[in-house]
Amino acid sequence: MNTTIESLTQALRRFAAERDWEQFHSPKNLAAALTVEAAELLEHFQWLTEEQSRNLPADKRAAVSQEIADVLLYLLQIADKLQIDVIAAANEKLALNGAKYPAAQARGSSAKSDELRRAQEEVNGGPS
Repeated sequence: MNTTIESLTQALRRFAAERDWEQFHSPKNLAAALTVEAAELLEHFQWLTEEQSRNLPADKRAAVSQEIADVLLYLLQIADKLQIDVIAAANEKLALNGAKYPAAQARGSSAKSDELRRAQEEVNGGPS
């Protein structure tokens, strides 16, 4: 069982090499495949209520699990091809999002960062 990003990435490399699929795995093609898989994931939630989406029956949950795996595997392959450390990139993005969405301003709000900034500027009497 692969328990780290690196070992999973290595397994993906072996899997593709054994099938001579590297020739098809350009970042563009992998991104397109990722988009298709993300759409297949979304399809499982189409027409569900919020509550239904939170309480999937076992068979639907298993199907969603497979789609999540497909999305992750394609994402890891893109990152591998572009030599992007997904953990470092995710940590950096989380820090950037923390700056864009300060907890005190964003708590309980679905507003975009520019809307939060404008609201804060109004409270403070203008741009900071």
